[in-house]
Amino acid sequence: MPLRPGSDGQPVRLTFASYNIHKAVGLDRRRDPDRILAVLREIDADVVALQETDRRFGTRASVLPRAAIDEHTPYRPVPLTSHRSSLGWHGNVLLVRRGIEIIDAAPVPLPTLEPRGAIRADLLLAGQRLRVVGMHLDLSGLRRRHQIEAILRHLAACDGPCPTVAMGDFNEWARIGGSLRAFTDGWQVLAPGRSFPSRRPLAGLDRIAATHEWTVEHTGVHHSALAARASDHLPVLARLTLPII
Repeated sequence: MPLRPGSDGQPVRLTFASYNIHKAVGLDRRRDPDRILAVLREIDADVVALQETDRRFGTRASVLPRAAIDEHTPYRPVPLTSHRSSLGWHGNVLLVRRGIEIIDAAPVPLPTLEPRGAIRADLLLAGQRLRVVGMHLDLSGLRRRHQIEAILRHLAACDGPCPTVAMGDFNEWARIGGSLRAFTDGWQVLAPGRSFPSRRPLAGLDRIAATHEWTVEHTGVHHSALAARASDHLPVLARLTLPII
């Protein structure tokens, strides 16, 4: 869906998506960045959270070349990497459609024993400040809960509250409950559908949560023929509406 910023009192309508790209290695065991970029074009979201974007060892170079993103997608990565060859933080990347202003960004430290992480960006669209978090949480249920709590503490310490969307690979097999209980009453945790494994999805590991200011128009799993081969996860998405304040 194309970007539709609010005007003349009309609400902002944005599509958010989360996609664990499995280091661009598909079910055919080939690393194919162009295939991932093609899936992103299929989704056509406004803000995308990617997980497992960097190689795990060495320089942790991104498997998605920055030049290819610039040339073949409508996005730009949120700048916050500490490695020249990487795009994000512990494999987490936020892609923002050109035309949306990025006004602040930071990694979110998480309590973890594995190379997991989260990142946060503040955006500006139609005069409205928005906040987005991308995350890849732990395999341990207790640690996942602690990580969500750490993200919420980080958001509480940010420069003023604003409408927020948090998304990523939660690694949570429970449809409700579990580590998701860490989200407070000010949040709505969405369940777009089963996204893992991509060929025959059994679990909704990939989630999107939004603060109460957002109205949910649609959620879903992008299950195209290409997406079913490109990674072991399918992308999830949510179309959200926000009144102009």
